[in-house]
Amino acid sequence: MDVLKVRDAADVEAAVRAAIAAEQPLEIIGHGSKRQIGQLMATNAVLDLAGLNAVKSYEPNELIVTVEAGAPLADVMSLIDSKNQQFAFEPADTAALLGTPLLGTIGGMIASGLAGPRRIRAGGARDHLLGAHAVSGFGESFKTGGKVVKNVTGYDLCKLLAGSWGTLAVMTEVTLKVMPRPEAERTLVLRGLDDIAANRVMTEALTSPFDVTGAAHVPASALRAEVSGLDGLGSPREAITLLRLEGILASAVHRAKALAAGLAGSGTVEIVEDAASLAAWSAVRDVLPFAASGPLGARPVWRIVCPPATGGALGLGLARETGGEVVYDWGGGLIWAALPPKADAQAVLVRRRTAAAGGHATLVRASDAARREVDVFPPQAGGVAALSERLRTSFDPKHILNRGRMIRKGAA
Repeated sequence: MDVLKVRDAADVEAAVRAAIAAEQPLEIIGHGSKRQIGQLMATNAVLDLAGLNAVKSYEPNELIVTVEAGAPLADVMSLIDSKNQQFAFEPADTAALLGTPLLGTIGGMIASGLAGPRRIRAGGARDHLLGAHAVSGFGESFKTGGKVVKNVTGYDLCKLLAGSWGTLAVMTEVTLKVMPRPEAERTLVLRGLDDIAANRVMTEALTSPFDVTGAAHVPASALRAEVSGLDGLGSPREAITLLRLEGILASAVHRAKALAAGLAGSGTVEIVEDAASLAAWSAVRDVLPFAASGPLGARPVWRIVCPPATGGALGLGLARETGGEVVYDWGGGLIWAALPPKADAQAVLVRRRTAAAGGHATLVRASDAARREVDVFPPQAGGVAALSERLRTSFDPKHILNRGRMIRKGAA
């Protein structure tokens, strides 16, 4: 396989133009940490963006950072953390879930669009993407958005790149909004609730006036091992429901106590602080209960997004029908499901149940055999599929970029 290493946007342009001329599709990677997500691609050439790793500018007072797409995510987060700032959407780290090294890049973060628990309050990756430089499937560089929200020229265009998995353009540089890190955080922990009761409690908390920034439920399990971040909250044999509040210290403390009092009828409420709270939410964000190195590491894992009010019933039904395990985030609006292996990774059942609940499902972890036979990403209805195809063709008419990653070969 040919690996094309680039140093700048001009190299990317040249590589894409050569691929067009040769009619050779390109696989786009940074460090390859998410290569296991998506359909299997038939390509003999890889466009490696790891060399595009510079921080072009960081203006803490303006709350913006501009970086090249191959910049390691951990390095950029360390940089902004040094100024007590963060990406408010909590980008998920899939390393533990997929069993890959901690090598995620900024480009991969945007291309995948995987946001963590705070998405319910802060929005997703696309909501924090202010601008981008990229190379289209025509081999031409373009710029969209800018460095301030008021600069709306092409603003919506860069939103399309978030969650596109590299199928529209090759990002070379992005400008992102950063936010101040909260001074303090408190997490309420309720134990022993079933999925339906936990869904109700999370809904009550999120509709309260206390500005909850995280609501998750980890059901009891006889199979899971203890995981870092959740081990201090009790045994995996006991269900835990987590509700997070953040802000200045006095406010976080007051709101946590007030919410705990309001939820007293649902059971005993424990409050954990700062470091313990941060560790717990990192475990939820990165789906550590289903880590590849753990007892459930051989199971396919689905990422299901649905209306939060239907989450408890959907997750409980899937777990009972398959013998699988689930973890809830986003107040029930995001379900991670680790289901017993089958040839189709339980796709027919998962998609039927999810569609009935008004949601959609993505197969995040599975064997290569399953990824060949199953639609990894949610199949689109005819009109939406036609619109998506026209959009993709307008960026990349010959489908040179990550051809086949989002649509299974032979799928309608």
